[in-house]
Amino acid sequence: MSANIAEMERRREAARMGGGQKRIDAQHARGKLTARERLDVLLDEGSFEELDTYVEHDCVDFGMQDQKIPGDGVVTGSGTINGRLVYVFSQDFTVFGGSLSKRHAEKICKVMDNAMKVGAPVIGLNDSGGARIQEGVASLGGYAEVFQKNVLASGVIPQLSLIMGPCAGGAVYSPAMTDFIFMVKDSSYMFVTGPEVVKTVTNEEVTQEDLGGAVVHTTKTSVADLALENDIEALLAARELIGFVPESNRDPLPHLPTDDPWDRREDSLDTLIPASSNMPYDMHELIRKVVDDGNFFEIQPKHGANIITGFGRIEGKPVGFVANQPMVLAGVLDIDASRKAARFVRFCDAFSIPIVTFVDVPGFLPGTSQEH
Repeated sequence: MSANIAEMERRREAARMGGGQKRIDAQHARGKLTARERLDVLLDEGSFEELDTYVEHDCVDFGMQDQKIPGDGVVTGSGTINGRLVYVFSQDFTVFGGSLSKRHAEKICKVMDNAMKVGAPVIGLNDSGGARIQEGVASLGGYAEVFQKNVLASGVIPQLSLIMGPCAGGAVYSPAMTDFIFMVKDSSYMFVTGPEVVKTVTNEEVTQEDLGGAVVHTTKTSVADLALENDIEALLAARELIGFVPESNRDPLPHLPTDDPWDRREDSLDTLIPASSNMPYDMHELIRKVVDDGNFFEIQPKHGANIITGFGRIEGKPVGFVANQPMVLAGVLDIDASRKAARFVRFCDAFSIPIVTFVDVPGFLPGTSQEH
């Protein structure tokens, strides 16, 4: 029996160490946490229940039969955030660069299946170089299964993706289908093909940051919702967002007790809006004076800034806000603002989150670029 226990401890330690201390140190040197450290920050202390800890790949080509690491590059399981159940997967860049194998994909699909069965959000911590090339079509088939789970879960359970590293190829298709994407500045990237491929095919020279960095995706492309300074900030933002959404489309909205009275008077609102329609004012100020305790979680603040979207609470219950912003382009609507608002409203509709709309709009932006 003691030999069996010793073997189990050896395997458990091997799973904890991932790709080994040298690669863990390299991860830390880049200012990044490891897959398990990220889960420690994201989830309530001691709540994580891991699944499939000892799963290994079954590839026997290119010498892979001699390179087996328990967990196969992704840590999966369930835990709680402020006492509420969530399912998580955290890709481990120290193991084969976080690349996705058939077994790796099966672990992610199992977590998503469990989340759908019980009705709980799924949070993916993505740090992957894409498909594991040694497995070829089997790896690509694994991505197809993950994409299918994303589609089936859409509008049923909240899906949140945190891009924590250089994700390329298939590793960005799945996050793009989830409800919200948070990125980390200077260490996370999303692109279908990397700078070297772009240069080879089109002769265009571009950096990783300019091609698919956090700033690009939160300002120009609108693929991502927030760009955070580091891993810790991104994980804490994920904890905050989960507090605003129900566990599934069948569950009631979470209630957070508040000392902010429902009949509180805010006399400053009488003078917030200028007498002249040509004078701008900050709609953020109005929203923060309406919500409980001034707590407003904005979505896509850097893209389409002429409209504001985000979550707050009224009488302890989550509410979605859509508001024109007179400080930017006088609050006019344009294509970017319209798409941003429409996607946010669609999410709120799927999960029965009430919407408060503050309207101060002169109309739609004229011009050929908008018409086209």
